[in-house]
This record gives sequence, C-alpha cells and structure tokens, in this order.
Amino acid sequence: MSDLPRKAVTRTAKLAALPLGFAGRATWGLGKRIGGKSAELVGRELQQRTAEQLFKVLGELKGGAMKFGQAMSVFESALPEEVAGPYRAALTKLQEAAPPMPTRTVHSVLAERLGEDWHDLFLEFEDKPAAAASIGQVHRAVWHDGREVAVKVQYPGAGEALLSDLNQLSRFARLLGPLIPGMDIKPLIAELRDRVSEELDYALEAQAQRAHAEEFADDPDVLVPAVVHQCEQVLVTEWIDGIPLSEVITDGTQEQRDRAGQLLARFLFSGPSRTGLLHADPHPGNFRLLPDDPEDAEAAEGSGGKGGWRLGVLDFGTVDRLPGGLPATIGDSLRMTLDGDAEAVYDLLREEGFVKESIELDPDAVLDYLLPIIEPAQADEFTFTRGWMRSQAARIADPRSPAHQLGKQLNLPPAYLLIHRVTLSTIGVLCQLGATVRLRDELEEWLPGFVLDDDETLTEEDSAAGA
Repeated sequence: MSDLPRKAVTRTAKLAALPLGFAGRATWGLGKRIGGKSAELVGRELQQRTAEQLFKVLGELKGGAMKFGQAMSVFESALPEEVAGPYRAALTKLQEAAPPMPTRTVHSVLAERLGEDWHDLFLEFEDKPAAAASIGQVHRAVWHDGREVAVKVQYPGAGEALLSDLNQLSRFARLLGPLIPGMDIKPLIAELRDRVSEELDYALEAQAQRAHAEEFADDPDVLVPAVVHQCEQVLVTEWIDGIPLSEVITDGTQEQRDRAGQLLARFLFSGPSRTGLLHADPHPGNFRLLPDDPEDAEAAEGSGGKGGWRLGVLDFGTVDRLPGGLPATIGDSLRMTLDGDAEAVYDLLREEGFVKESIELDPDAVLDYLLPIIEPAQADEFTFTRGWMRSQAARIADPRSPAHQLGKQLNLPPAYLLIHRVTLSTIGVLCQLGATVRLRDELEEWLPGFVLDDDETLTEEDSAAGA
C-alpha cells in the first residue's frame, strides 16, 4: 500500500466516505427489505458492512482516525449485544493491526534517523512488521548485542495526520455517535486531540517506559520491557512474547482471563503510586499474558489463576503525569460512598468541582447514582461481564431514568479527565475478559484515601465523639 496519506484533501475524502457509505448501505438495506428479507437480518448485514468499512478507512488512515477507533473498541462492552456483535470483530482488529507501510519507507526512516549503516546495529531485522498501530509500526529484530528487540518506527507525516484526522472526525461526531449510543463523541475526540500528540515524541515515551521498567524490574506480576535505544521517529525496546490480551478475550481459559484481569487492575492502581505516571492507553493490544516459565505455559495455566502468569505492558506513548499518585479524592469518595455517608460524599464532590457551585443536588440521590457504579469495590471479588457493563450504560443513558437526569448535572474537572477515561476503558477490558477480580484488594493496597491510616481513624472518631 502507499505511504501514510498526508494531504488533507485525500484524508478528508476518505473520512467523508464514512457517512456517505452509511447512507448508501441504508438505501441498500431498504431495497433488501422491499425484496422480502426481514428487517432484523438486513440490520445485521448493514451493521457488518458498516463495521468492515469503518475498519478499512480508519486502519488505512492510521493517525488520529485509528486512535479514535482504538478508543471506541474498548467501549464495545457497553453496547447492546445486537449492536455490539457485528462491530466487535472489526473494532478489535484496530487494537492489534493496521495495513503496514512499505518496506522502502521503513528503511528510509531508519537510514535518516540511525544512519546509512543502520543495518550494522542489528544482527537480524524483519522487514515484515510484527504489529502496526496508530502512529507507527513495530518490527522484530536482534540488536547487535544479541538481545531480541522491538523496533518502533513512526510513520512519516504522522503528526499532520493526527491533527487532520481528529479535526475531521469532530465534524462527523453526530454521524459516528450511533456506534456508541449514550456517549458524547465530541469530548472524546477533543480529549484525544489534546493527549495523543504526545505520542509523537518518542523521547517522552522512552522516559516514561524507562521509569516503569526500572520500578517493575523485579516485580513478580508485571513485566515492562527495557528501552534499548531512542531517537527521533525510532524507539528500540526489548522484545517480549506472550499472548495478546485480545486473544485471551476471544480464546483464553477462565484461569487466564481471571489472572489477566487481576494483574490489569493491579497495574492500573499501583503504577501511579510507584512511578508517578498513569499508563493512559489501556486497550488490549498493549498487554501480553506471559507464563513465568516461557517453556512451561501449561504449568502456568494449571495454577488456577493464582499465579504462573505475568502481565507484559507495552506502549507508554500516552501517560498522565501524577507526581503524588492517584488523587486521594478518588479513594476518599469511594470509601465514603461505600460507608453510605451521603453528605460527606456530596461535600467532597462539590469541593473538587464534580458538582458546580450553581448546581444543587440531593446528596442521597448522588449516593444512589454512585453505588451501582462502584459495585465491584464492595465485594471481596467481582465478576465483570458485558451484561453488567451494558446495564450500567443503559441506566445512565436512558433519558427517562433518574440516573440520567442526575448525571447530566455532574461535572468532570479537567484534572480527572484522563483518569476517568483510563478507568472506564480498563473496566471495559475487564468486562470483555469476563474476569473475576479481587478489586477491593488492589484498592486497599494502592489507592490513596481508600483505607484510613490509624491517625486519620482516630481523628474521625474524635470528631464523631465531639459531635
């Protein structure tokens, strides 16, 4: 295929073809119904054709368009099954693959950034990409010291493509909205536009990956590959094998699903506390499930999900910088909600800007809104399912429900925007996995404010006694 399309007119034409394609297939569907096919059958065929075109266009464009597709793919758990089914396969493809750029382009970038003798840096280099993502693709190679490495090469013109795609997609938000009923697409695109531009800077990515690799170097549960070399448009890291989480979702055993879910939750909540950084791109293509002993995967699987597998974490291009770890407000509000302290929860939400000064809400109604959402934190262990995710999405999206009316009056402060999206995306992946997770254990261990220390407990008891 040709190089990454850079001319705005070319990319705009491809994106413009999406809504036109939707309209064309709607006409096709009407003709089928007149011809005698049932509306249900035609609907499924229509959705499948739409999904195929969505993948084709977003995948070919790469850049921001594909990043948008990846972001959408982790929310498919919230879709009604009759809508989610036809889209699932097409959206999942976006988590792992995209059409590759030509070998000559790859070699050109490597020659420009590593020097004309770039081949001397490698004992082996595979021209066929091992993976292709939104702004670059990965090649498997052997570094000159014998280490197996992943060589990430950025697409020429990726920066221009990101901005162009996201600007164009924002114009089509109304037409793309039906893909995720109940979700406002425009803020998602705006947030992506603000954040994914950081991915273009491989120096920032290398810095974030080094911090994680050093912190998790001896961790029994999480493996982060070390950075081997970095320069503009090229990032070389140690190679890790393993089962992509997308494959665990489709074909994994229950033991693998549960273990992957537990470790994903552990990494989400422990990462900011340990590194001051939040990995902000939690789609399944960025994670691998690795046996402790690479030559004995069966033994790992037979461990009953209690060990034997580690979580490999890739792609640190988008991170949220949280020097103090996750805000204690999150842990405080969760703890107070679980304790049923409606007034304290409401006061904290007002103080942090989740409820604007101009809005007056019933604290008990706010508590009723929050309790179903935090159900996974109430039990010792919780089984995440697509059904549970859909029920939550339906409760909040239904204009007739009290939850919908209240939710419209809540505010999301900018400082919490990325944390909120990462948390929702991770829950989406857990539901795709169908994993049973001891989430409360991870919250108690890693989330500031979720468990009071002895001094705070005494202070609260004294306040209660004084009252």
